[in-house]
Amino acid sequence: MNLSELYQEIILDHAKRPLNRGLLDDATVTVPAENPSCGDELTLQLRVTDGRIEDVRFTGQGCAICMASASMMTRAVKGKPCEEAAALFRQVHDGVQGTGEMPKGEISSLGGVREFPQRVKCALLAWEALREALGIRKGEGRRVVTTE
Repeated sequence: MNLSELYQEIILDHAKRPLNRGLLDDATVTVPAENPSCGDELTLQLRVTDGRIEDVRFTGQGCAICMASASMMTRAVKGKPCEEAAALFRQVHDGVQGTGEMPKGEISSLGGVREFPQRVKCALLAWEALREALGIRKGEGRRVVTTE
């Protein structure tokens, strides 16, 4: 199995069995997000206490890349300080766009998406919702996140 096949397997596994999928009843922040160009939709919910993401969940529907990315993102930021989650957003965003290095670990499997520009929005939808959620927490307003 080559690296590309391994990355594809990781994405398919997260898409078929996403982590942290479902409602978070005691969420402190809820952000709806959509990708009108392909129909991906998700809602990200976080419970943030004292600057730390105590829990995170998502609901929605979308392509395998979108659902896998949301699953990986929730796993990566759960329990992390908000500042660390924001830094991870930036690293993933730049890595998927091809302007930076992807983080190590399973998230790096999303880096191959840069070869398919039409799929970049799919990979980044959940991450853009995270960025918005962290901004709401800081009082910067609220909006529906869209990739358009």
